[in-house]
Amino acid sequence: MLRINELKLPLNHPEEALAAAIRDRLRIGPRDLVRYTVARRANDARDKMDIQLVYSVDVTVKNEGTVLARCRRDRNVGSTPDTGYRFVAKAPADYTGPRPVVIGTGPCGLFAGLILAQMGFRPIIVDRGKVVRERTKDTWGLWRRSELNPESNVQFGEGGAGTFSDGKLYSRIKDPRHLDRKVLTEFVKAGAPEEILTEAHPHIGTFRLVTMVESMRASIEALGGEYRFERRVDGIDVAIDADGTRRMRGLHLHNGDYLEAEQVVLAVGHSARDTFAMLHEAGVYIEAKPFSIGVRIEHPQSWIDQARFGPNAGHPILGAAEYHISHHCSNGRTVYSFCMCPGGTVVAATSEEGQVATNGMSQYSRNERNANSGFVVAIDPARDYPGDPLAGIALQRRIEKLAFVAGGSSYKAPAQRVGDFLAGRPSTALGSIAPSYRPGVTPTDLATCLPDFVIAAMREALPVFGRQIAGYDHPDVVMTGVETRTSSPIRITRGEDLQSLNTIGLFPAGEGAGYAGGILSAAVDGIKIAEAVARQIMGTQGAVPRQRQPGKRAA
Repeated sequence: MLRINELKLPLNHPEEALAAAIRDRLRIGPRDLVRYTVARRANDARDKMDIQLVYSVDVTVKNEGTVLARCRRDRNVGSTPDTGYRFVAKAPADYTGPRPVVIGTGPCGLFAGLILAQMGFRPIIVDRGKVVRERTKDTWGLWRRSELNPESNVQFGEGGAGTFSDGKLYSRIKDPRHLDRKVLTEFVKAGAPEEILTEAHPHIGTFRLVTMVESMRASIEALGGEYRFERRVDGIDVAIDADGTRRMRGLHLHNGDYLEAEQVVLAVGHSARDTFAMLHEAGVYIEAKPFSIGVRIEHPQSWIDQARFGPNAGHPILGAAEYHISHHCSNGRTVYSFCMCPGGTVVAATSEEGQVATNGMSQYSRNERNANSGFVVAIDPARDYPGDPLAGIALQRRIEKLAFVAGGSSYKAPAQRVGDFLAGRPSTALGSIAPSYRPGVTPTDLATCLPDFVIAAMREALPVFGRQIAGYDHPDVVMTGVETRTSSPIRITRGEDLQSLNTIGLFPAGEGAGYAGGILSAAVDGIKIAEAVARQIMGTQGAVPRQRQPGKRAA
């Protein structure tokens, strides 16, 4: 089978045009084209008056060798890559060895658990939160009644933070093994629409994610895996050998239970601040990592559609338009859009009492009135929070507490019109664009919540972005604070074997450990971690693990 990339056709092309374009590219006749399937479809909207659809197609032809030789100089024609997934190990049918433990049921933990279960290792999966249906009720409790459950919310519980998001299923990670295909295929098995296999920028949406997570849980349990919800890990049990080598022995759960565990996948997500502190105190190597802070910014989705697609705005193939923009400021800071949610809402995303944090969410239809995006400024440990691996967490908390007070100390969020923000005055009322954040907003001055350098950078970037997207800096555009959970502020550093640098058997994984950013990359990391765990189990079962020098905690 052949793969043709970069096959461009007009937006409104007739169905038969694709087959004709394939024949033209390969220089074959109608009888030589046996069949074709679309592997990927994107759009090129750089020219709004002439939007092109860009296809990758897999093609079966007669005399494939001859055709391939004829097209050898065309870099966009070649053999179809093998995207099938192959397990790196399988537990024996009578396997009675150690059961790996996965902490966390977000995308990373979910796929680590699934792959381990499919390999026959019967993982135990522990989560501090509730099953996804109960968790959804608790999350709505904050949004509708300002009632926060610190253990069951947007951040904690089955499905992880990605459950209440846009459900984006694309990333920029290098993936030579096509592990992303395994992720998407499993999502389709669990109920995701099949078009996620071909769309260049697939997404699912919150409601579909809920049912998919439940389906995948059922698959894991059917393979011998075991879930334990509402079990927070409050301590780790580490054995220290005579030579100082540290190795995992077990977990202490908050209800007093002890769980033996020689292999532990740490997939706790980017907001498990108490877990990070516990690990640091226990001597696990941790270092500070860059992240970003800012606000959520909202525009009418129709403005974004018009700016991106012009007269083709609203076309059913194009759907709701997205954007990705950035600006390097005169103060050395970079401002950029983050986690843009077309046709979505801004949601309350805090996990700690007396704090306000925001995130964006969309349903599969993406048909809400507003578009929203993180409008954030990159920050760096050496410059902005030096001296302690956990200093970034302290910075997040300080900003979120200021936002809670500025919003009225009721989980309402502080908000400001762009016109007032640029003029340096507090907002006393909002304009024509209604904010979507629930449980509501308080017009105020965002400068009371964010560092001066962040405010200065955002004020410089707004007019720049306004020249790129018409209406971006319109005076009535709403900014809602604060966006602080863009990524983990720490990295639980791991070695080439994907284990902690100084604790054998501990496998830091996903966003919380600083090795992913988004649903797809976290899920792919979960697969890699599951493979590393399987190799470690099969390589050490009945033998003494190799020795490693203990590391020190980052200062």
